[in-house]
This record gives sequence, structure tokens and C-alpha cells, in this order.
Amino acid sequence: MLSEKLLEILRKRHAKLLEGGGEDKLKERHAKGLMGARERLLTLFQPNTFQEIGAYVEHSAKYFGLADKEMPSDGVVVGTGYVDGRPVAAFSQDFTVMGGSLGKMHASKIIQSMQMALKIGVPVVAFKDSSGARIQEGVDALSGYGDVFYNNVLLSGVVPQIAIIAGPCAGGASYSPALMDYIIMTRHNAYMFITGPEVIKAVSGRTTSLDEVGSAEMHATVSGNVHFIAEDDRHAIQIAKNLLSYLPSNNTEDPPHRPTPDLNLSPDPGIDALIPDTSSEPMDVKPIIHRLVDDGSFLEVHAGWAGNIVVGFARIQGIVVGILANQSTVKAGALDIDASDKGARFIRFCNAFNIPLVTLVDVPGFLPGIEQERGGIIRHGAKLLFSYSSSTVPKITVILRKAYGGSYLAMCSQEMGTDLVYAWPTAEIAVMGAEGAVNILYRKELKAAEDRRAKSTELAAEYRAQFASPYMSASRGYVTDVIEPADTRATLALALRKLLTKRELRPAKKHGGIPL
Repeated sequence: MLSEKLLEILRKRHAKLLEGGGEDKLKERHAKGLMGARERLLTLFQPNTFQEIGAYVEHSAKYFGLADKEMPSDGVVVGTGYVDGRPVAAFSQDFTVMGGSLGKMHASKIIQSMQMALKIGVPVVAFKDSSGARIQEGVDALSGYGDVFYNNVLLSGVVPQIAIIAGPCAGGASYSPALMDYIIMTRHNAYMFITGPEVIKAVSGRTTSLDEVGSAEMHATVSGNVHFIAEDDRHAIQIAKNLLSYLPSNNTEDPPHRPTPDLNLSPDPGIDALIPDTSSEPMDVKPIIHRLVDDGSFLEVHAGWAGNIVVGFARIQGIVVGILANQSTVKAGALDIDASDKGARFIRFCNAFNIPLVTLVDVPGFLPGIEQERGGIIRHGAKLLFSYSSSTVPKITVILRKAYGGSYLAMCSQEMGTDLVYAWPTAEIAVMGAEGAVNILYRKELKAAEDRRAKSTELAAEYRAQFASPYMSASRGYVTDVIEPADTRATLALALRKLLTKRELRPAKKHGGIPL
């Protein structure tokens, strides 16, 4: 029989671990609207499903100034649990314990959770809240970061990785979330940067602020590093749970489809009211997306960055899909450097985790300009071409309106490997817009015309009807079918069901050379 003394020792040691950096420090965090490291995990996981890993791991006393330093759990809480009935691995850095700083054993615990995720094939959720490398541990701390980065890459494309930036994440520490699939960052009390305001001022003489270089708002709208902004810790956890609900546990599984028992193939005439009278008017694609997908199912990714392309997860009659759509209310929907990067990354993630792609096309071309050319729009635009062409998941393209030139190809045309291409009667598929084509092709006729504007309008209409019509593309086999907008949801739902068994083999190779 186990002695009461041993039980008492166990309980006291366990209670010490639960205290973290102490009650006073935890109260300070609560006063700022922050949760403790363990509280975050217990909120993420279903009740009574969290099992801790490495709870009694400690730093080595040999390090300078640490011999008598108590650091419960070495500043990071690690374990597994269930989220909505599915197992997930997670770790949560504890800022109340030496600022959540990372040392060798701290890193080894993080790696344990990542290796567990790899073994059992489950997602990883990481709560980042750390002052950075533990200076007292010197190169061992740097080695710890290197181990974490290496394992981030090892897990990439095998299990989903989600980072929640819920506090400081500075210097080298910021590279771990950057290597993960999705970053959720709280609007307050969190920041992320390589070099902070003080270093920037010392090196360049420029005065700046934490918000300017490291806030959630900046990263979600300017740098594009952050995919979702959360108002607080609980909101961040809710976003993570919502995101996980669309993702498979690993790359050998299908996404968590919930196919409706009976397909609803009835038309939706309400979508017609969302289409402007002319293609020159901008068309907000988001209301169209919401009519095509199941009610309330659209989870937009990168909503604040590169608004000329919209990407996100949804369900169409229960089938999980990744949606990409040109947004003509922003930069007329033209593709630029940021939109190309945003789209390419999303495509590659969906392909890695077997998520079908639905592409809604309304694109006038690549954004012209000196800044775009000098910034490498050719290289960045090629990422879209590469990503679509290399993906083997089911792909369906719907051409809503404009589809011109290279951007027509970049938005997953038939030649780029899409399985099915549908077009609305409003679609215009051509090398360039009718007005530009007329100015080149009919220069002499326009020069001789008394009323050039009227003649140009007449010729443009003729060009659209003869050369840019979706029926012309369909006659060449480039478009599968021309459909009424009202039938789009039903068409997608039926086609997706048939494509779920798609298998496509590619030449054996290590990997392609995507133009980075």
C-alpha cells in the first residue's frame, strides 16, 4: 500500500507545478486580460482530457545564476488533449516563470510535444508567450531554438501547425511561428518582431514604436505574417478551434467532410442580384461566396492583407473546400505581389492536406507599375502558376467575369490542371480587355471614324461577342460548361462529390523548384 507520506510529497510537488510563477504573477496577468499558460491549455482542450508531458523537467543548475532558481515546468507546459472530439498536441509558454524564456530543456519539452504529434498524426497548437532566449544558457539556448525550427520543418505538410501569439515573441523566437501554417495573434499584450524599436534606433537612428514594428494590426495588414487577429486569449482559442474544424489531423487523412445525406440541386436566383450590369463595375465577391457555401461556414484567412484576393475555408453541402476568389472592389481584382504570395501559400497548404480547391475568377490582369516590376511580380506571379499546377487535389474553377491574359492562367485555367471549368454567361476570356484589343486591332478603322468613341464601343461589343465569349472558349474545350449563376452552388456541390475519389500521379522527384 502506498504510504501517505509519498502521496503527500506527490501532491505538494504537483501543486507547486500548478502555481507556475506564483499567485501574484498570475493575478498581474489576469489584471491585463491575459490567461495563464495552463489556463490556455485547459480552455483549448475538452474537460479532463489534458495529459501533461514532462511536467517535472528542470533546467541544468550548471548555468550562470540559475543554481538556486526555481522554474516550475521550466517555463513551458506541454501535453495532449481533445478538441471537439479529436486529439491535439499543444504547448504553452509560461511568462510567469522567468519570462517564459527558452533554454535547452524548455526547448526539449516543446520538441517532445511536436514529436508526439508526428507519431500519432495530430495537429500542434503552440501558445507563444516568451521573453526570448534564456541568456544564462548561452549557446545552449540557441541550440534549443535550432531544434525547434528543425522540427517545425519536419512536421510541415505532415500535421497542421497553429501558433497563437499571446504575448511577446521577439528575435529568433519569431521564426518558429513563421515556419508554422497559421498564426493567430491577440490584438493587445502581444507583439512579434526580429529587432525592436531600441535596436532599430541604435542601428539606423530612426525612432519607431512597438505597434509600428510588431503589433497584430501591422502584421495582419502590412507584413502579412499574421492570418487572424483575436481580441483576447479566449477569442484566439476559439479561432484555433474553428480552424481545426476544417483540417484533417494529418496529411494521410481527408478533411472532416460532413456530406449532407441528400444533395440540394435547386437554383439560387438571389445570386443574380449581386452581379453588376456591366463588367466595368466592381463586384464584391464575398456576398457571392456566402451564397455558394453552407450558412456561416466561410472562415476567411488573411482577411486584412492583400484584399484583392480572398482566400478561406468553407463547406459546400458538407464538403470542406479551400476557396480563392479575385476581389474586384480592391485594385480592380488585379493580381499583385502580395496577392500572388497569399494565394500560392494557401493553395500549397490545401494541397498538402487534401482539401479541394474552388477558384472564383474575376481578374483583369497583373497589376501594372514600376514598383511591381522592380519588386519581382514575375517571380511572385509564377508562384501562383506553380502552386496550382503542382497541386493534385480536386480543383474546380468558375469564371465569373473577367479572365484576361496571364492572370487567366494564374487563376487555375484548364491548362494549369483544374479538373472542371465552369463559366457564367458574363465571363470574358481573352488575351486582354475588349477596349485594349480594339485599339490595337482596329487602329486604322478608329483613326478614320468620325465618331471614334461610338466606333470603339461598337467594335468592343463585337470583339466580346466573337472572341471573348465563354461559348468560344467552350467550343475549344477550355470551358467544361457555361452555367447560370443561380446554378453555381448546385453545380459545385455535385461536382465536388464526384471528385472526392480523384487520384493523380506525378513524376517521382524530391520536390519542385518553386520560384521563391
